[in-house]
Amino acid sequence: MKYKDYKPEIIAKKLKDVERYEAKVGIDARSKAIRKWCESIEYRKREWEFRQATVNLFKFNNKIL
Repeated sequence: MKYKDYKPEIIAKKLKDVERYEAKVGIDARSKAIRKWCESIEYRKREWEFRQATVNLFKFNNKIL
C-alpha cells in the first residue's frame, strides 16, 4: 500500500476548523497537532505510516484478521 495525500480542499477545511476552535477555546495540544498535520505533508505521511504499522502489528499478533 502506498501513501496518497488528502485533497487540498479537505486540508484547508480542517485548518479552518482548527482556527475556529483555537479562537473559541484557545490553543491546546490537540489543536497544535491538527494544525501541524494540516501544514506538513511529512507529518501526514508519518501519521499514516504509524497507523499502517499499528494495524499490521495487530494482525501479526492476533492472526485473526
